[in-house]
Amino acid sequence: MQVTIKAARLACASFLAPALFLSAFSAHATAQTAYVTSETAGVGVIDLANFSLARTIDVGKDGPRGLSLNQDGTRLYVANKSTGDLSEIDTASGKVTRRVKIGKNPEFVRVYGGYAYVTYEPGESGAPPKPGEPEKDDDDANSPPAEIAIVDLKALKVTRSVKSGHETEGVEFSRDGTLILVTNEGDDTVSVYRARTGKPVRTVALQKGSRPRGIKISPDGKQYVVTLENANKFIVLDGKDLKVVKTVDTKTGPYGVSFDPSGKRLIVVASRDKILQVFDGATYAHMSDIPVGQRCWHFSFTPDGSRLLLACGRSNAVYVLDASNFQTISQIGDLPLAWGIVTYPPSAGSIAGR
Repeated sequence: MQVTIKAARLACASFLAPALFLSAFSAHATAQTAYVTSETAGVGVIDLANFSLARTIDVGKDGPRGLSLNQDGTRLYVANKSTGDLSEIDTASGKVTRRVKIGKNPEFVRVYGGYAYVTYEPGESGAPPKPGEPEKDDDDANSPPAEIAIVDLKALKVTRSVKSGHETEGVEFSRDGTLILVTNEGDDTVSVYRARTGKPVRTVALQKGSRPRGIKISPDGKQYVVTLENANKFIVLDGKDLKVVKTVDTKTGPYGVSFDPSGKRLIVVASRDKILQVFDGATYAHMSDIPVGQRCWHFSFTPDGSRLLLACGRSNAVYVLDASNFQTISQIGDLPLAWGIVTYPPSAGSIAGR
């Protein structure tokens, strides 16, 4: 009798184990989560059910910055400045599964169509600035130009590397995904390439000394918004000929930019003035200014669109804002030199989202 009961229990356990595993995996895959890179602490995982730091993924003293998720949220790809590579993280276990060498100082990461596009800067030499040190330009006109590594995510292999301008920063795609557009701070240009081949298409010259940083496509795909950090403006480019159709003044040091999930509002973070600005998403008329933290560069809306999460590096925190009025609700701390932030399920933001 005891043998029979024991056998039955083992059979039941064997039957339930796969089901429990699949249930746990499914719960993970559907849970609302935010991932934020901290340049000195790793990758913070934020539980969006209670807006708390659930855990930190250790990637070593790598200086993680840019990050992007694959389509189903099972893998997170992080650019590591100190080690010059791209790490692949299993989001369920929090373990680094693979790494691929990129080059010196990889920074911005965008995943699209089974590939990761990673900017890196052979001419840059510094690690993240120490507390108390001012932010500085990453390279100069005499250094080698930046490059964009195109990584096949199935093999996690760099298939080609494309020379860009100096200090390539923001990355965006055309609505059909055939073109990639990047901002070049050091050259004051926007470069356009074929996404799959990296073949240059054209370069758009902007105001000298303006330092273009953020770039975001409009919800209808007909325009691109580019923030000009040193000019304290953003410009609107026509989606076809890339001519400037509008120039709008901002507060000091605009960087992160995105439309909200509805497309009705445009959000710009003026990091040097510690201000989040809201503009009309159609007319680009200024609507409001909201005080935020220090060195706030990147942000993401939550998947349900009710909150905005703002990574503020010099405040060592993520600010949580009510997306209806953009007032700060709370802060999530213990994230020193917070750099970038994305969510799963994906939502609109300065790094990911469309």
